[in-house]
Amino acid sequence: MKRVAGLAHRAWGYVCAAPGTYVWLFVLGLNTLALTRMSPRYKHWWLATHSTNLVELAHHPVKVLISSAFWTETPSFFFWFVLFNIFLVPVERRLGTGRWLAVVALAHVGATLISEGTVRLLIDAGLDSRSEAFTLDIGVSYGLSGGVGVLVWLIARPWRWWYLGGTAVFYLLLLAAGTDYTNLGHLCAYLIGVGCYPLTRGRARGQLDPGKIWSDVRQRVGKTQG
Repeated sequence: MKRVAGLAHRAWGYVCAAPGTYVWLFVLGLNTLALTRMSPRYKHWWLATHSTNLVELAHHPVKVLISSAFWTETPSFFFWFVLFNIFLVPVERRLGTGRWLAVVALAHVGATLISEGTVRLLIDAGLDSRSEAFTLDIGVSYGLSGGVGVLVWLIARPWRWWYLGGTAVFYLLLLAAGTDYTNLGHLCAYLIGVGCYPLTRGRARGQLDPGKIWSDVRQRVGKTQG
């Protein structure tokens, strides 16, 4: 019983160290559950009215910029739960909730405006269909991509540069393989996150050291087997 209580206490402490991430996940979980209970027609209407496409941005900019960050087009809570814990939890634990929120908000809003601004320019130039003004553009991925980007500066050298190279290639490949403008937004959100380096300066909490983490895991496994 004491063991269970100890594990619960540690889990609660882990959650409390990244309150912003877990509140976001909690709301996302509730909204994901709500989506599974909607009819396909109502679901499409609901997501369209909370989408950051050109039409909604023109009429309800503040509403959709906020609400779009709490819905996903497909119910995939477990997928986002894993990614939030890998990328956003370490960022919030090291930057603090205020700076974490600044990174996520800048990435979400900035990437949305850049990608939709590109759509507007192409439509006005006659290079794309006007139907692009009504497409669904919703989800948490821009904020997450900002977290992926700023995490570069929270990882110890030399691992930092391997991580930077790997994530940059990933987002460039996404852009090359994309059939719409969402992956342009992903790349922009990632670059905005990388550009948030000034927010990482002067943070007292230690950097992530993958080499040390791996060494600690091996030692614990060795003790368990011993």
